[in-house]
Amino acid sequence: MGNFTEYLKTKSFRTNIIAAICTFFALLLIAFFSLRYYTKHGEGLEVPNLKGLKIEDAISKLEGLGLRYEIDSVYIMDQPPGIVTDQDPDPQTFVKDNRTIYLTINTNNAPNVRFPDIEAKSLREAKSIIESYGLKLGDTTYKPDVARDVVLEALFGGQPIKAGESLPKGSRINFVLGDGRGNEEVELPNLTGLTIDEAKFSLKGSMLTIGTITYQGTITDTANAIIVSQFPLATDSLSKVRIGTPINITLTNKQ
Repeated sequence: MGNFTEYLKTKSFRTNIIAAICTFFALLLIAFFSLRYYTKHGEGLEVPNLKGLKIEDAISKLEGLGLRYEIDSVYIMDQPPGIVTDQDPDPQTFVKDNRTIYLTINTNNAPNVRFPDIEAKSLREAKSIIESYGLKLGDTTYKPDVARDVVLEALFGGQPIKAGESLPKGSRINFVLGDGRGNEEVELPNLTGLTIDEAKFSLKGSMLTIGTITYQGTITDTANAIIVSQFPLATDSLSKVRIGTPINITLTNKQ
């Protein structure tokens, strides 16, 4: 033990310790500057803001900076196709040469969705449901029914659409709603002697509809044919009918 203590006091030990420490720090400096050189520390390119650009313009910018790119697509309603909607890394991020920038663009083709079940749902609830499927509410019309603002029918392109049918995302859906007046009654008009157009006009004002049309004899001109009978017919015992009641008519040629 005494010899080791004496050795620690020697000039040789001090020289070796100093050499070891210098070697250690020299290795650290070499490693630091080598890594800095390898990674080009402090050097890089600022990623430009590509959102909202046409994909052709975005690619031109990236290629001009020596950056690579990969493209994915999504469908977003109310945005033009071929526009960059997202990017990774974000704008103003510093990256190295030849870094890949990931772009997301809006595609031309809308994916199909299954139409949800909205029958008998309230207008507010049905609107919320179709919007969650990426669909839009179009026009709303009303027809006589005891339920008010409840969906009686959904239309797409003028045709009824049922739950489970496929249609493009972003489509506009028209609703036929109940007006809450299904139990109200109106005076039953007398249509005898009227043409079909005149009858439709009269019934519309009473919120009634044309039902079954039958023809008496050979009809040569439907527009000028007149109504010779109707059902139901106003009588002493029946003068009013419920709103929306269909009226069946019989047409014949004018005499």
